[in-house]
Amino acid sequence: MSETRHGSASLRTDSMPAWTQHRYGEADTVALENIDVPAPRRGEVLLRLRATALNNGDIRVMRGEPLLVRLAFGLRRPRQAVRGMDAVATVVALGEGVSGLAVGDEVVGELPAGGGLARYAVCPASRLVARPAALDPVIAATLPVAAGTAWQALELGGVTDAAVPGASPQRVLVIGASGGVGTFAVQLAAGRGAEVWALCGERNRALVEGLGASRTFDYRGVQPGSPELGEGRFDAVLDIAGTAPLRVLHGLVRGGGRVVLVSGEGGRVLGPIGRIAGASVRSIGSKRPLRPLAAVAKPDVLAELVRLAADGSLRPVIAARYPFAEAGAALARVADGHVAGKVVVLAE
Repeated sequence: MSETRHGSASLRTDSMPAWTQHRYGEADTVALENIDVPAPRRGEVLLRLRATALNNGDIRVMRGEPLLVRLAFGLRRPRQAVRGMDAVATVVALGEGVSGLAVGDEVVGELPAGGGLARYAVCPASRLVARPAALDPVIAATLPVAAGTAWQALELGGVTDAAVPGASPQRVLVIGASGGVGTFAVQLAAGRGAEVWALCGERNRALVEGLGASRTFDYRGVQPGSPELGEGRFDAVLDIAGTAPLRVLHGLVRGGGRVVLVSGEGGRVLGPIGRIAGASVRSIGSKRPLRPLAAVAKPDVLAELVRLAADGSLRPVIAARYPFAEAGAALARVADGHVAGKVVVLAE
């Protein structure tokens, strides 16, 4: 591969293999082809990918649904043709103005719009944190989006690290506990001393209990509003599934508690916008607010998640690992919607 010089760093100028899509659709619209290696702009670095984990957000962008997402990602086709927002990589070149990173550094971070299913990607240096040598790249790849979202959901829900001396532990309900965000939310809440209840599929109940949930329920038989969950029992409810009626979710929390809407279903055009608006109206003057979560990349949070994973306190659930040549199949599996934990694609 040929190189050119940019300041003191080498920039690679050849083509690279990448899984790209040129129209919105299902996984069959994504194909392996050669594209140009991107060049880092000011404040960016060029990364040689080691692994990327796939998320529901990748599937939404791949499909272009709800249509509202196309305003941000491209009206007719994705502006960034390569899916994959989680990145574990080696820094191979620096753009202008980058400090604190060097060529050869091992890093983990969230790519702004995708690019992970390729040999190389560019990323703002400010989004990256160091990956300890002891932390497996596959484990690290699961952290930026899913674990970061779970952390921010708990923060928004008021689930704190330390309980008030003499007080009962906070009780947290996680709805949709066996997916990528859910498996992290259960662990992180339990790690903060909370009593975690969880809704998931029957086959995943043992898995979720092993992550720290004290009580689990099969969502096919127990839903928000069922007697098993009762009313006013929870300090925080994390709604990851996004299908329960808002009035029912509202009734689950006690005074001073919060419902966090991590995701939400809706129409093909506006998606969860109606649900978010309804939550805002219902929360006016309420002591039990419903808070929509707009998770963003937070390197300080990611650094703490990396530390927890490196010392074994946080154990990502890896549903499957795919070689780079089978990334299309990995996308199809995540799009199927029944993955317990995370799907990771190896770049090497």
